[in-house]
Amino acid sequence: MKKQNKVVVAGAGTMGASLAQVYARAGWDTVLYNRSASGLERAKNLIRLNQETFVKEEILTTQESEDLLARIKMTTEKADFADAALVVENIVEDLDAKQAFWGEISQIVPEDALLATNTSGLHITDIAKACKYPERFMGQHWLNPPHLLPLCEIIAGEKTSPENVQKMRSLVESLGKQPVVVADINGFIINRIQFALLREALHIVDIGAATFEDVDTVLKAGMGLRYAALGPFGVADFGGLDTFDHINSYLNAELDDSKVGNKRLHEMVEAGKLGVKSGQGFYDYSGDKADAAIRERDRLYIELAKVLYFKK
Repeated sequence: MKKQNKVVVAGAGTMGASLAQVYARAGWDTVLYNRSASGLERAKNLIRLNQETFVKEEILTTQESEDLLARIKMTTEKADFADAALVVENIVEDLDAKQAFWGEISQIVPEDALLATNTSGLHITDIAKACKYPERFMGQHWLNPPHLLPLCEIIAGEKTSPENVQKMRSLVESLGKQPVVVADINGFIINRIQFALLREALHIVDIGAATFEDVDTVLKAGMGLRYAALGPFGVADFGGLDTFDHINSYLNAELDDSKVGNKRLHEMVEAGKLGVKSGQGFYDYSGDKADAAIRERDRLYIELAKVLYFKK
């Protein structure tokens, strides 16, 4: 029998551990499932560190954090899926692996449980082919780390019912998050916009018009603030659609419209320059610079989240 307020978060990596905190903070009886006990131990440590930061930054009180932690159960047992109202899967980004998972788990959960996969690149419709009752199955695409960032893209597959999409939207709103609904298109919303922006940003550097640093500054000191407040359509409305239409008539012809990956980016990857995790990307993260960069990123995320999201 389904427990109305029970969620099983499957996969105890960085995303799963973070999502467990999201649901537990909203009052859900939260089960974090992983195949290995060692993965659960790593997740426990990560959750503890995240909660220490929340208390230090006065996002939660010590008691609120302790109550949150008490609502998270960790398990390697699939029997915990049997009475779940919701399952959110965060396993490896591989179609065969996700289909195998859902082919089994969709047989175990109650027939009316809502089911979601957290994916950024796989088609929901393809994963749903392995799922029993695919009308209840959809995507939940969260940004890392979801315990700090409010966005959740809800992706409807071909067989997902509109009623279940609305249920999921209301559910995500009840978590204190900001859901959007998108059809099952490649990249959904955020990655299509993110990669269109990255393509043009790389093009500006490639033609020698500006440096990496100056392009980043434009986003951080200008466009990022405007978009955080208004979004692209709101910015256009305030700027005047006649002005934007005029610029649109001549600027589009000069924008990069390449249909293949950027050469500079590919060459950097081939050279082992992968960003923070390798110590070198567009910027230098060698030695202790990577840890410092991560701490600064998290500090900025938290400060922004306090203003935009964690409102008392």
